[in-house]
Amino acid sequence: MSTVQPPRERLRQWRLRIPGAVFFAALAVLILAAAPASGQQTYVTRFDAFGGYTYLNSPHIGLPESGFHFQAAVRPKTWVSLGFDYSISAGDLSLTPGLLLPSLQQTLGAQMIGLIKAGLLPATYTLAVPAHSRTQTFAAGPQLSYRRFKSVTLFLRPDLGAMHEVATPHAPSGDFFAQGVVTTLAPTGQKTDWVAFWGIGGGADFNFSPHVGLRVQMDVVHDHMFSDLLTDGRNTVRVSIGPAFNFGHNIVK
Repeated sequence: MSTVQPPRERLRQWRLRIPGAVFFAALAVLILAAAPASGQQTYVTRFDAFGGYTYLNSPHIGLPESGFHFQAAVRPKTWVSLGFDYSISAGDLSLTPGLLLPSLQQTLGAQMIGLIKAGLLPATYTLAVPAHSRTQTFAAGPQLSYRRFKSVTLFLRPDLGAMHEVATPHAPSGDFFAQGVVTTLAPTGQKTDWVAFWGIGGGADFNFSPHVGLRVQMDVVHDHMFSDLLTDGRNTVRVSIGPAFNFGHNIVK
């Protein structure tokens, strides 16, 4: 077995770019549609909260996850918010040798070759271990807002936080070699990890009134989950949509 080759890596990079391009194209169309209702916002509340659907995708390891996203913030000024961000999502992936550390690839490769020569595995055998993942993200920090459009608020933020993932591998029935791999890599039946992530996020609030709107947003971050097992870090994309609620007194001066 060998490590991931450059053509495959380029394909994964394209898979990462496509969701971002589609998201920003759709966001641009929505903003242009709302542009006629332009004008300086004259009512901005002190607090806001968001809750909605989120789609978390890590293309490098083939892990799409769906879940819930929550945010809450306070606005010291009309152009900046300080808040907390949390999401939880779950999905499934297939763990293959090309994703593993080179040392693990070599060990598993040698074992597979020996079993194939002994007639215990078919010559065409390929290792793939399905796994279920549950991912939580935690972040806090500033968000910058642009309020020159009355019906649309644009925002941009740095993404700095922590990610917690619980992976539950389950070998296919009858695959004794995959069952042995699962027992070795996750003796308790689960594998958990905490890592830091960094990146950038942004989006738009489409304001139905000073107190209610529709938030559409996207974050792209880098992390290296399970570094004792996986050979590469990964870029993770999160797209979220849902209602945003604004409350508190007007802070426009």
